[in-house]
Amino acid sequence: MPRIHFHQQLAELKDKLLAMAALAQQAVESAVEAYLQRDKGLCKFVKQNEAAINTAQRELDEMAYELLAKEQPMAVDLRFILAVIKINGDLERVGDQSMAIARRTKDILSFGEVELPVDFAAMGEYAARMIRTSLQALLDGDARLADSVREMDDEIDRMNRRAHADLLALIEQKPQLTQQAMNGILVAKNLERISDHASNIATDVIFWIRGADVRHQLSAAMD
Repeated sequence: MPRIHFHQQLAELKDKLLAMAALAQQAVESAVEAYLQRDKGLCKFVKQNEAAINTAQRELDEMAYELLAKEQPMAVDLRFILAVIKINGDLERVGDQSMAIARRTKDILSFGEVELPVDFAAMGEYAARMIRTSLQALLDGDARLADSVREMDDEIDRMNRRAHADLLALIEQKPQLTQQAMNGILVAKNLERISDHASNIATDVIFWIRGADVRHQLSAAMD
């Protein structure tokens, strides 16, 4: 009976994590939409959402640490709880990066609207897809799907480098647009960091399932 109760608590922990993940996903999508539409109301929503994410993070951490202390889990259950704690932190930072995009949006509202040579909608969708896929890997316990998320990270890095180069070129050609272009560089970097957190989540899913630390394998393969 005690083990049944423990596994019920693990299921509840997973449900809470997925609920927090939904908030983080919503934060990313709302922040990108706010930036694209210059929507002050959506910026306010992202800020409210960040507060909810922070509260959820504290509650989830408390539950996870209590399970570690009381149940002293072993093997795969221990790895799962440790992975949840790390994923929880990455989701909170996704909320932080989304809030940063909302702040960038508010910063440009006093400037005229210009069309920048960057497809921020595509970058935002790609980052959001990485988060969705990493969480699906968690839900399904699918290490191969988690592997695919880590492989996706190269593309968002490429998009960020291209955005950075194109926006610096714009500043050279049209110095009067420096403020908007610099703002765009920061937004692209925020989206790249969100994707990094999605990749981190996938790495933690792999750790849970396989018991393997693969954090540095991709970078080592590139050296």
